[in-house]
Amino acid sequence: MSLYSRLERRLQANADDAGPVRGTYGSGRMLMIWLAANLVVTTLLTGTLFVPDVPYGLVLGLIVGGTVLGAAVLVLVGAIGTRTGLPTMALTRGPFGIRGSLLPLAANVVILMGWSWVQAMLAGISLDYIVASVTGFSSPVIFAVLCQTIVVVLAIFGHAGVARVEPWFAAVILAIAAYVFVVAFSSFSPAEFAAIPGTAEPFYTPGLVFDVVLATAISWTVLSADFNRFARTTRGGAIGSGIGYTLSTVTAMTLGATAIGYVVLSGGEAVPFDPVTVIDPFGAIFAVAIFLSVMATNTMVVYGMVTSVVNAIPGRRIPFLATALVLGVISIIGATFFGLLEQFTTFLVLISALFAPVFAIMIVDYYLLRRRSYDADILRPSGGRYWYRGGVNWLAIGSWAVGATLAYVWAYVWPLPIGATVPAFAVTFLLYLFVSLPGHSKGGAPAPHLAETADAR
Repeated sequence: MSLYSRLERRLQANADDAGPVRGTYGSGRMLMIWLAANLVVTTLLTGTLFVPDVPYGLVLGLIVGGTVLGAAVLVLVGAIGTRTGLPTMALTRGPFGIRGSLLPLAANVVILMGWSWVQAMLAGISLDYIVASVTGFSSPVIFAVLCQTIVVVLAIFGHAGVARVEPWFAAVILAIAAYVFVVAFSSFSPAEFAAIPGTAEPFYTPGLVFDVVLATAISWTVLSADFNRFARTTRGGAIGSGIGYTLSTVTAMTLGATAIGYVVLSGGEAVPFDPVTVIDPFGAIFAVAIFLSVMATNTMVVYGMVTSVVNAIPGRRIPFLATALVLGVISIIGATFFGLLEQFTTFLVLISALFAPVFAIMIVDYYLLRRRSYDADILRPSGGRYWYRGGVNWLAIGSWAVGATLAYVWAYVWPLPIGATVPAFAVTFLLYLFVSLPGHSKGGAPAPHLAETADAR
């Protein structure tokens, strides 16, 4: 038997192909997976965007507040995955319909592909810094391709491979983060960080900072059920993902804000979202942290893309390994498009505009309309209670369109002082609830875990 065949059989045995799965991971394993997930360079560099536009102390408060609120959405969506055994985009069949779910699924694959490109580029810049300082050779593009190739190799081993490497990455990254904090606060006091003078014409306001932090959580919620479906219990998955995501995001963003504050206090220029700016003061060890963070996070991102595709059409088997190889090659090629780095904030706003309304609709549908129950019809390729009209629930599609449009308008046309994500989420939540309640029958008894239904079939 060839290596390809052996790996494909292993992935199928571990339930990485399409269909619901029964989870086995405890809260500790889930915590470590999510802890490593957002200890990533993009989250760290997001923290560098806020200082000195907004006072350092206020930035820390906004980071904590936005992260906690975003984690609540992430946990609620992830819990649906634990209870059903389905990944996030497969769950959109419930509110959007069997065919309608293909629309958010396609958006998800595009967004995750963009994430993988951005992170690979930043890892390539960091690795290039290390190599150039030792050998003099410099080629960020080559190193970005190398980093993404390693990520793809890790991702094709499926969720078991992700769970095995994530805790080690998390431990090393946390140790390096602790070193950076010690250096920063042994050089300058918290009072000196709090007294950093603001810029004359700041781009970021407190509302925009909060919105970007919340948008980061929304961007991770697309993967919440993908991994939380492997939790043994709903409680364990919620505790592990909630604590792990909150701790990692607060740590990474605070690290970025502190690092850029250290640069300013040291007399340097505060160049936001530039890994070299924060690597220079702390040396190669910071570059190592960035490299490892990308290995941890991009592995989850590539796995999430593949999981979305193989679960796209119920009743049709799309092989995990072949899909991983195709999407992996695309992600490697895209890692050479360095111009995307200049559009990162716009990219985050796009994610928020597209997916905050999606998750509002999913939460309304599952927790309020369906009374925490999706039955076996969600596994059917056609017909059943999730078929709606021709496989599409136009009420959900319309609510999504309204929410996404408002998110864009409130971000770019008539900016709101509190940002666009919370208002767009709230409007979509209430709109979908209002238009769906009249024709919706009350849910019956909770359905069994869908893995049991699949086994019975």
